[in-house]
Amino acid sequence: MSGAEAFTHDPSLTAEFQPLLHADPVLDAGESVRAVVIGGGTGAPVSIRTLLSMGAQTSAVVAMADDGGSTGILREEADVTPPGDIRKCIAAMAADPDDPLTRAFKYRFAFARNHTLGNLMISALEDACGSFPQAIQICERLLQARGHVYPSTLERVYLEAVTRDGRVIEGQAVACHSRTALERVSLRADGPIRPYEPALQAIREADLVVLGPGSLFTSIIPNLLVPGVTEAIRESKAATLFVCSLADMQGETWGLTAKEHIEALLAHGMEGALDYVLVHSPEPLRPEDMASGLFNAVTGDDDRSSIGQMGDLELSGRVRPVRITYQDIRLVQEAGGPLVIVRNLVDPMHPTWHSPTALRNAFAGVIRLCRSRQR
Repeated sequence: MSGAEAFTHDPSLTAEFQPLLHADPVLDAGESVRAVVIGGGTGAPVSIRTLLSMGAQTSAVVAMADDGGSTGILREEADVTPPGDIRKCIAAMAADPDDPLTRAFKYRFAFARNHTLGNLMISALEDACGSFPQAIQICERLLQARGHVYPSTLERVYLEAVTRDGRVIEGQAVACHSRTALERVSLRADGPIRPYEPALQAIREADLVVLGPGSLFTSIIPNLLVPGVTEAIRESKAATLFVCSLADMQGETWGLTAKEHIEALLAHGMEGALDYVLVHSPEPLRPEDMASGLFNAVTGDDDRSSIGQMGDLELSGRVRPVRITYQDIRLVQEAGGPLVIVRNLVDPMHPTWHSPTALRNAFAGVIRLCRSRQR
């Protein structure tokens, strides 16, 4: 086995975000925006890198129900707190993504049950310190992280899901690959599920709370199910933004529209607490009859290089766009729902990834909207 095969990196958007490292901050000198990203998996780092490039003080609150892959092995055999999603967010906050330690932190070892060095470091430090939060803080210092990462809970929690055809699924790793979309999820534990108080405090002090992008039912919503999290969102003065996924790649949301993603969030504690939703469309949405009523969505430029133009066969049968229609937007907003912001967000070279530049511009637009509403 060659070195290139033995040491691999996690699939990452790090290279795609390199241009943002040298981009001018969006915020004015002396202006402070405290942002908290709620999620996990590979999605939360996308928002973390974007917000940091804008000059926002950025923290992350991460789900603790992961039980698959390297994390699942460590959780089961070493009885540690799930490190995987924490690791990804710390790496996203690293001051220098090209630093050798930052790169090694993301190394995955094919010859050692596919563990990552970061997972092993966090778990070993948790054992050495006797504290998962202290292990996180040490890794933040090692990578010179530009923000803080908080678990939403320190309890040993597991995910339980109910599918839209009524089946009950145990475990996050199984639920995300369900053969039909999920209807609802819940957390279970051997005892009471207590929130991690510093995570709640970060949310209460935030000016902007960003949900996602990422797996809706297995990365984003599990945080909202921890007692106190949605209450902290409501207690804060923060604007809340949901970044909807571009495409379905896992069974948990297979076939769900953007409207159904929004409805799932509202049904899991965000009713009345969601201000904005950012949705991808390859072209501006237009009503059939402009006189038919108010179209309260903000639309972007027309750019047709998008997964929205691809058929299911082109998307390999297991990836397809999360669709949005003008009528769906009207229904969301006539029900008093969040403001839906429609943009072309796709990276033309990676049709299931958000374009870093497009996402940054969309986030800047949300901040401007927040300011105008405060005046």
